[in-house]
Amino acid sequence: MNAPALRAIAPDVFVAPQLTPEAMAEAASAGFKSVINNRPDHEHGPGQPTSAEIETAARAAGLQYRHLPVDGGWQSPEQVAACAALLQELPRPLLMFCRSGSRSARLYQQATGS
Repeated sequence: MNAPALRAIAPDVFVAPQLTPEAMAEAASAGFKSVINNRPDHEHGPGQPTSAEIETAARAAGLQYRHLPVDGGWQSPEQVAACAALLQELPRPLLMFCRSGSRSARLYQQATGS
């Protein structure tokens, strides 16, 4: 896993830019228990792995996986509430990702009030 791309936003929550299905085994090996994908499928055209592809790899690696796609510029109150619920539900350490990691970090901050 590209460790420099990971950024801790809480003691047991990290954000990363776009991850591939192959990165799921690496995430599990690094000790992560859960992954939240905040990137909509086909957000910027072909070539981006789909949520289904990443989910298959995550589950095969023993990870919990959730897809909570959010827009880069704005997250609705419902999306923020859904993220808060996932943060309560999923085992940690947890890895959230999107295109750059920024929207995942913003979503976390909104969901936790930090």
